[in-house]
Amino acid sequence: MINRVLIRIKVIQLLYSYLLIENHFMLESQPSAPTKEKRFAYSLYLDMLILMVKISERIEKRGGYRPLDDTRFIKKILADDTIKALLKKYQVQPFPLEGVVDSLAEVVKESGLFKTFVKNLNTETAEDDQIWEKIMNLIILPDPALNRAISKRENFTLRGVERMKGMLEVTFSNFYASRDNLDDALNTLNLSMKKARDLYFRLLILPQELVRIRESQIEDNRNKYIPTAEDLNPNMRFVDNAFVKVVEQDEDVEKYCEENKISWLPAHKELLESLLKTIMASDLYAEYMDFPATDLHTDTEFWRNVYKQIILHDEDFLEALETESVFWNDDLEIIGTFVLKTMKRFEEDSAHTPVLPMYKDEEDARFGKQLFTDVVRNKDVYRRYIDDFINVEHWDTDRLAVMDVVITMAALSEIINFPKIPLVVSINEYIELAKSYSTSKSGSFVNGLLSSIVTRLKEQGKINK
Repeated sequence: MINRVLIRIKVIQLLYSYLLIENHFMLESQPSAPTKEKRFAYSLYLDMLILMVKISERIEKRGGYRPLDDTRFIKKILADDTIKALLKKYQVQPFPLEGVVDSLAEVVKESGLFKTFVKNLNTETAEDDQIWEKIMNLIILPDPALNRAISKRENFTLRGVERMKGMLEVTFSNFYASRDNLDDALNTLNLSMKKARDLYFRLLILPQELVRIRESQIEDNRNKYIPTAEDLNPNMRFVDNAFVKVVEQDEDVEKYCEENKISWLPAHKELLESLLKTIMASDLYAEYMDFPATDLHTDTEFWRNVYKQIILHDEDFLEALETESVFWNDDLEIIGTFVLKTMKRFEEDSAHTPVLPMYKDEEDARFGKQLFTDVVRNKDVYRRYIDDFINVEHWDTDRLAVMDVVITMAALSEIINFPKIPLVVSINEYIELAKSYSTSKSGSFVNGLLSSIVTRLKEQGKINK
């Protein structure tokens, strides 16, 4: 029932708000009114960050995978403009701490810290966030060769070294603060999926609740002080609708609605009365009530047409849905399609669970969480891919539409991490999302950007589909 099209929409919407309000990780800034000691401490602080990057690049596992290079902390550092500039500088100039990189990398690789980290990768006990602070405090900072190299730097003082350690401590604290309540965001994503499921059942039981209102009206008319012949002998086709009775007797529908307290009445009685009035005033209703005879097929098609022509376009009904849940505005088109499909299933084989499952399979059930989590954890990497392929003569990378960036990052995550989804499917889906949720030019922009990045990633062997 909840397909990948809807899951992508929900992930994109949540990523957009999540990334806008996240706590951004920032390195310590250059000290104001710097003394020689402060300049020494700040320069050493930056080189210690570069040292961690270089160590992470030296430690490879089988197949060329560099687990420490893949940590969130290193990705955060590499996304910083100051670090980017320093790395370019050290491509043409010697890195002051180059002499200790290999030895430290070897010590780290053989340490229990690293071996435990690798063993726990992709498990709930993995310590991606904490590993570098532990490596820094337990292995790097105590290293005698490193301390000798530091003592030979210009303007060296022990107080300067302590100041550098303090900046590292603040940096790690800032990094932890930038974790941004991922669990809360995933809970919101799950709630959004649950609300889509609720909407599905709400739409399924809407006909029977409209019928109940009509039954009540008929009974009131019969009890008028002076009833008319029509009041005493009303056309009961609408309230005796076979499709409504089949849904009403379905155990899956009944169980879900009872457990989750799904109902339109009494909270929305006025809305349903207005909707019923609109239905009864329609040509569709008049034609249906004039049929010589009806069966399950005719009764089901009547309600399918009522949905397609009236309910799913009624402004008051749509406004009520939006008020009821912030999630339903974008859910309705897709969920409405599945409700129409379910109606057909009730007609064709009501004895064999016409109600659609929440997800097609376990892969779909995991898809949203995996996609969202990967984008959050690797957003700096995906943003670097985007920045590398932006034509700076035509685009200012800092002024790109946030939604375009979010959609492109989600597309890259899906393309890289979900090999079973055909490449063309992923690209086309996100181009359509860009057209629907961003600017008029976003579809072509995202298309061109993804084409360039995907070509490069294929050349690098990072995409195999």
